[in-house]
Amino acid sequence: MAAGGNKNALNREVGVDGRRDWSHGLFDCTSACGLCCWAAWCPCVVYTKNKQRLQHLQTRGTPLPGGGERYDSNCCIYGCLLIPGYAWILQIGTRADIRGRYSIRGDTVGDCLTSWCCHSCSLTQERREIELEENSFEGYSQSQ
Repeated sequence: MAAGGNKNALNREVGVDGRRDWSHGLFDCTSACGLCCWAAWCPCVVYTKNKQRLQHLQTRGTPLPGGGERYDSNCCIYGCLLIPGYAWILQIGTRADIRGRYSIRGDTVGDCLTSWCCHSCSLTQERREIELEENSFEGYSQSQ
Protein backbone atom coordinates (compact mmCIF):
# COMPACT_ATOMS: atom_id res chain seq x y z
CA MET A 1 0.00 0.00 0.00
CA ALA A 2 1.33 3.44 -0.95
CA ALA A 3 1.76 6.22 1.59
CA GLY A 4 -0.51 8.87 0.10
CA GLY A 5 -1.18 12.40 1.29
CA ASN A 6 -2.35 14.01 4.52
CA LYS A 7 -5.02 11.74 5.97
CA ASN A 8 -6.16 14.33 8.51
CA ALA A 9 -6.02 17.52 6.43
CA LEU A 10 -8.28 19.51 8.76
CA ASN A 11 -6.28 18.37 11.81
CA ARG A 12 -9.24 16.84 13.62
CA GLU A 13 -8.51 15.83 17.18
CA VAL A 14 -7.33 12.22 17.41
CA GLY A 15 -8.43 10.26 20.48
CA VAL A 16 -6.34 7.91 22.59
CA ASP A 17 -7.63 5.08 20.40
CA GLY A 18 -5.96 6.72 17.39
CA ARG A 19 -9.32 7.50 15.80
CA ARG A 20 -10.98 10.78 14.89
CA ASP A 21 -14.34 12.05 13.66
CA TRP A 22 -15.20 12.63 10.02
CA SER A 23 -13.81 15.91 8.67
CA HIS A 24 -17.33 16.96 7.64
CA GLY A 25 -20.56 15.99 9.35
CA LEU A 26 -23.08 13.75 7.63
CA PHE A 27 -25.54 16.60 7.14
CA ASP A 28 -22.88 19.12 6.07
CA CYS A 29 -23.52 17.81 2.57
CA THR A 30 -25.46 20.96 1.71
CA SER A 31 -22.25 23.02 1.96
CA ALA A 32 -21.07 21.11 -1.14
CA CYS A 33 -24.28 21.75 -3.07
CA GLY A 34 -23.14 20.55 -6.51
CA LEU A 35 -21.76 17.30 -5.15
CA CYS A 36 -24.84 16.83 -2.98
CA CYS A 37 -27.05 17.15 -6.07
CA TRP A 38 -24.93 14.61 -7.98
CA ALA A 39 -25.18 12.23 -5.02
CA ALA A 40 -28.96 12.65 -4.85
CA TRP A 41 -29.73 12.42 -8.57
CA CYS A 42 -26.86 10.24 -9.91
CA PRO A 43 -25.54 8.33 -6.90
CA CYS A 44 -24.10 5.61 -9.14
CA VAL A 45 -21.66 8.16 -10.62
CA VAL A 46 -20.56 9.49 -7.22
CA TYR A 47 -20.19 5.96 -5.84
CA THR A 48 -18.09 4.91 -8.85
CA LYS A 49 -15.78 7.91 -8.66
CA ASN A 50 -15.39 7.54 -4.88
CA LYS A 51 -14.43 3.90 -5.29
CA GLN A 52 -11.99 4.57 -8.14
CA ARG A 53 -10.33 7.48 -6.37
CA LEU A 54 -9.98 5.60 -3.10
CA GLN A 55 -8.51 2.54 -4.83
CA HIS A 56 -5.98 4.73 -6.66
CA LEU A 57 -4.91 6.41 -3.41
CA GLN A 58 -4.59 3.01 -1.72
CA THR A 59 -2.56 1.37 -4.49
CA ARG A 60 -0.51 4.26 -5.90
CA GLY A 61 -0.48 6.82 -3.10
CA THR A 62 -1.44 9.62 -5.48
CA PRO A 63 -4.69 11.20 -6.67
CA LEU A 64 -6.37 9.60 -9.67
CA PRO A 65 -5.67 11.79 -12.73
CA GLY A 66 -8.86 13.38 -13.98
CA GLY A 67 -10.83 12.14 -10.97
CA GLY A 68 -11.83 8.84 -12.57
CA GLU A 69 -14.41 7.66 -15.03
CA ARG A 70 -18.07 8.39 -14.47
CA TYR A 71 -19.30 5.07 -15.77
CA ASP A 72 -17.88 1.59 -15.34
CA SER A 73 -19.11 -1.79 -14.12
CA ASN A 74 -19.44 -0.43 -10.56
CA CYS A 75 -21.79 2.26 -11.85
CA CYS A 76 -23.89 -0.31 -13.73
CA ILE A 77 -24.14 -2.62 -10.72
CA TYR A 78 -24.99 0.28 -8.40
CA GLY A 79 -27.61 1.54 -10.85
CA CYS A 80 -29.22 -1.90 -11.15
CA LEU A 81 -29.33 -2.26 -7.37
CA LEU A 82 -30.64 1.28 -6.95
CA ILE A 83 -33.89 0.47 -8.76
CA PRO A 84 -35.10 -2.08 -6.17
CA GLY A 85 -33.53 -0.04 -3.34
CA TYR A 86 -30.46 -2.15 -2.52
CA ALA A 87 -27.59 0.01 -3.79
CA TRP A 88 -26.78 1.18 -0.27
CA ILE A 89 -25.36 -2.30 0.40
CA LEU A 90 -22.44 -1.56 -1.93
CA GLN A 91 -21.63 1.60 -0.01
CA ILE A 92 -21.01 -0.23 3.26
CA GLY A 93 -17.66 -1.70 2.17
CA THR A 94 -16.41 1.51 0.60
CA ARG A 95 -17.42 3.53 3.65
CA ALA A 96 -15.58 1.05 5.89
CA ASP A 97 -12.48 1.32 3.68
CA ILE A 98 -12.59 5.11 3.92
CA ARG A 99 -12.97 4.97 7.71
CA GLY A 100 -10.01 2.58 7.88
CA ARG A 101 -7.77 4.68 5.64
CA TYR A 102 -8.42 7.87 7.57
CA SER A 103 -8.69 6.33 11.07
CA ILE A 104 -12.25 7.55 11.50
CA ARG A 105 -14.40 6.35 14.39
CA GLY A 106 -17.28 4.04 13.58
CA ASP A 107 -18.29 0.46 12.95
CA THR A 108 -20.04 -1.74 10.42
CA VAL A 109 -23.47 -1.17 11.97
CA GLY A 110 -23.02 2.59 11.69
CA ASP A 111 -21.82 2.24 8.10
CA CYS A 112 -24.85 0.12 7.30
CA LEU A 113 -27.36 2.50 8.86
CA THR A 114 -25.74 5.60 7.39
CA SER A 115 -25.64 4.12 3.89
CA TRP A 116 -29.22 2.87 4.14
CA CYS A 117 -30.89 5.89 5.72
CA CYS A 118 -29.02 8.69 4.00
CA HIS A 119 -27.13 7.43 0.97
CA SER A 120 -26.64 10.78 -0.76
CA CYS A 121 -25.30 12.45 2.41
CA SER A 122 -23.09 9.43 3.00
CA LEU A 123 -21.66 9.55 -0.54
CA THR A 124 -21.02 13.28 -0.20
CA GLN A 125 -19.28 12.89 3.16
CA GLU A 126 -17.09 10.10 1.77
CA ARG A 127 -16.15 12.11 -1.35
CA ARG A 128 -15.19 15.13 0.73
CA GLU A 129 -12.90 13.01 2.91
CA ILE A 130 -11.14 11.62 -0.18
CA GLU A 131 -10.84 15.11 -1.70
CA LEU A 132 -9.14 16.44 1.43
CA GLU A 133 -6.34 13.91 1.02
CA GLU A 134 -6.12 14.52 -2.74
CA ASN A 135 -5.92 18.28 -2.23
CA SER A 136 -3.07 17.85 0.27
CA PHE A 137 -0.80 16.93 -2.65
CA GLU A 138 1.13 19.99 -3.78
CA GLY A 139 -0.22 21.45 -6.98
CA TYR A 140 -3.25 19.17 -7.07
CA SER A 141 -6.78 20.50 -7.16
CA GLN A 142 -9.73 18.32 -8.15
CA SER A 143 -13.26 19.58 -8.32
CA GLN A 144 -16.11 17.14 -8.43
